[in-house]
Amino acid sequence: MARIELVNLAHAYKANPSQPSDYALLPMTMTWDDGGAYALLGPSGCGKTTLLNIISGLVPPSQGKVLFDGKDVTKLPTESRNIAQVFQFPVIYDTMTVRENLAFPLKNRGWKNADIKKRVDQIAEILELTPDLNHRASGLTADAKQKISLGRGLVRPDVAAVLFDEPLTVIDPHLKWLLRRKLKEIHHELKLSLIYVTHDQIEALTFADQVVVMTQGEVVQVGSAQALFEEPEHTFVGYFIGNPGMNLLPCTVAHQLARIPGVDQPLPVPAGIPIGPASSNVRLGIRPEYVGCSKEKTDGALPAQLNTVRNLGTHWLAVCQLGDYKIAAKLHQQPGVSGDTVWLQFPPARTLYYVNDKRAL
Repeated sequence: MARIELVNLAHAYKANPSQPSDYALLPMTMTWDDGGAYALLGPSGCGKTTLLNIISGLVPPSQGKVLFDGKDVTKLPTESRNIAQVFQFPVIYDTMTVRENLAFPLKNRGWKNADIKKRVDQIAEILELTPDLNHRASGLTADAKQKISLGRGLVRPDVAAVLFDEPLTVIDPHLKWLLRRKLKEIHHELKLSLIYVTHDQIEALTFADQVVVMTQGEVVQVGSAQALFEEPEHTFVGYFIGNPGMNLLPCTVAHQLARIPGVDQPLPVPAGIPIGPASSNVRLGIRPEYVGCSKEKTDGALPAQLNTVRNLGTHWLAVCQLGDYKIAAKLHQQPGVSGDTVWLQFPPARTLYYVNDKRAL
């Protein structure tokens, strides 16, 4: 296992990049602790697989360094970095048994047979592959084959890190949920450093201790699931995390008051937030979970029209017209029917402000 440091790391697939759009990865510096579980989360094309491949040595970065426990490995080939990588589709030997597949990485490193058997039995039990150990891999389902691929990545206890590139894509939804939980258990039991690439926020938030959120080649926030949900540092994080994502409403701020276009009543802005009349591209952000919605007018509430309301079993999802914009609210009870006038409350502690997409603190 290793502490991984990325120092002023960036990558461009074209020569002589001169502007941000030329980069697949914009310059970043970060540290991932030994034994941590991290997820790289973002939409397709955001750079997360490129970053994973730079860490593994499959792609040399255009600039910057990759350090493992303080050692510069930037120019070392993949086989010299002592990492394991699990890909989107199973990489196994169909002609071998499950046991032989799991044992293969250990045999290549000269392990004794008794030690190989002990370690393979341990990984097989964790992944619930024990009944299939003596079966040939060719006859197994796609789900089971991917579990073998996961096991091959996890079987070496001395790796610097195990890298996962969307490994649950071919898994059916129910088993995907079980394997996410199993990977979490494996991390706590084996204390391996794990880095997991995914575009699925549920996978990232349930698997990782720290999630690295990326968009357009940029790391916009690194944090826990709670921090990403409650305190998104960038509008992309607010929009991308959550279902539905954060409400983001353009506004102007002057004299500690925020005005939303089409809404007569302003909202008070907490003191200390550095936004003034000269600030451009200002947006107010609030999670649907924190929007209050009532038929009765209360102090500070804003009038809105209820457009749609749906019963989703665990909650009601209301979409309201507030001035020139729509706003979603997740509620514990039905607020009314379409066309009703309702009153929306924005708790100050849950209402955030962004300037040029970055949170104003």
